[in-house]
Amino acid sequence: MNIRVGIITVSDRASRGLYDDLGGPALQRAAGEYGWSVVAESLVPDERRDIQNAIQDHITQGCNLILTTGGTGVALRDVTPEAVREVAVRELPGFGEVMRAESMKITKNAILSRALAVVVDKALVICLPGKPSGAVECLSFVVGAIPHCVEVLQEVPTNC
Repeated sequence: MNIRVGIITVSDRASRGLYDDLGGPALQRAAGEYGWSVVAESLVPDERRDIQNAIQDHITQGCNLILTTGGTGVALRDVTPEAVREVAVRELPGFGEVMRAESMKITKNAILSRALAVVVDKALVICLPGKPSGAVECLSFVVGAIPHCVEVLQEVPTNC
């Protein structure tokens, strides 16, 4: 299965050039290690509409897996989960549950994470932490389920 990845970094400061985006490049390296093709990248501020537009743009570019990094914490500007849920057709709660459970073995602050996964159109969207190491670690915790999920989402339904 050819997994075509879009990576969206959600950060007010990085989108304004106040610091370098480290999460996006970390996820790009991880995707390459998994044998996936990164076909789209975006850097957007913590704004619902910008996040949603980036997701739709990546789907239009042919991405069947979209990884977001940032905006999943408890700060008032952290709106990634809300933005993504508004465009989702369904949520896949197991992804967030596993990411939090495994992350709790590394840091007690993982309990604050609002990482999640949803389906938007025929794409799997996984919302990861903004810290580069956390994003890559969380992705590694769920990577085993991704190819099957992406494959199922690409299937054409048949009429009975």
